[in-house]
Amino acid sequence: MADDTSQAFAPPIVRAIATADSGDTPDRISVRDFVKDVEIGAFQSERGVTQRIRFNVVLEVSHSTASRDDDVDKVISYDTIVEAIDAQLETDRVNLLETVAERVAERCLDDPRAIRVFVRIEKLDRIPGTLGVEIMRRRVDGTDPAIRELETARPIAELEASPVIVHLPNAVINGPHLAAWLDQIEALDHPAIVTLEMMPMAIPPAHDMVERRMSLLAIEQNAWILAGRDPRCVVVATRTELDHAAKIGQMSVWAPSKIALDAVHRPDADGRDPVALSVWLGEEISACGLIVIGDGADDVPGVITVSADRPADLADIHID
Repeated sequence: MADDTSQAFAPPIVRAIATADSGDTPDRISVRDFVKDVEIGAFQSERGVTQRIRFNVVLEVSHSTASRDDDVDKVISYDTIVEAIDAQLETDRVNLLETVAERVAERCLDDPRAIRVFVRIEKLDRIPGTLGVEIMRRRVDGTDPAIRELETARPIAELEASPVIVHLPNAVINGPHLAAWLDQIEALDHPAIVTLEMMPMAIPPAHDMVERRMSLLAIEQNAWILAGRDPRCVVVATRTELDHAAKIGQMSVWAPSKIALDAVHRPDADGRDPVALSVWLGEEISACGLIVIGDGADDVPGVITVSADRPADLADIHID
């Protein structure tokens, strides 16, 4: 693989010499030195700022008659590579170059004409030189057990049963009818994602990012309190967990920090405006509806409000 990878990113003449005696070789298309400004990185100093990331991607493709027929429809477009990069950068914020490389490779290999892909990604601004990762992935044909299968979770929006978001206020969590409310939520025709308010606490004035984090963590503390009171309330923090919960019809309680902070298009709201944060989540995952129990959403379009005074029959609510 090392030789293949070095040849993939070397000038074409290098590969031509290296493969002169190898017989039939696949065609290759490439995008080289493609630089994007990206927010990426595991360190706190890398949050809230962008840095230059350079992409080099080489895609091996099956032979076609495109060159003989001069038919653009018979070839994989270079846009396939560019769109794979752009789509990943628009999906969510990640910490590792390795993650970006893996997902770009997966997207490139979605085309059935793709055989193998080489991805090199480098950070240009962290040190005087470059920091980077190189990977090679090939199409899974089901015949070679040595090839690791590449899996991409389906977006929640593609599930047959889209989730409904139900926002629970502290008055319900700490009230005498919690179990009855959860019974109603569990009986909904759609898998439910429960969103919460902050634990009652004062957030001291600080930098906006500090206040945002503290407010989100205060919601997560509330989530774990709720989980401790009823085993049906499973705390989830990632898109993968939300996806899985929706697939199996499990009621889940959203711990918002990771998704909210890692999103490419971050919410303007945080734990200090939990209804607006719930609206944002619904838009991100294409939820089929948002039910707010209690006050705070009377003027929010598309939101169904229910009084928190006593448990209501949520099954009577029409959700598309």
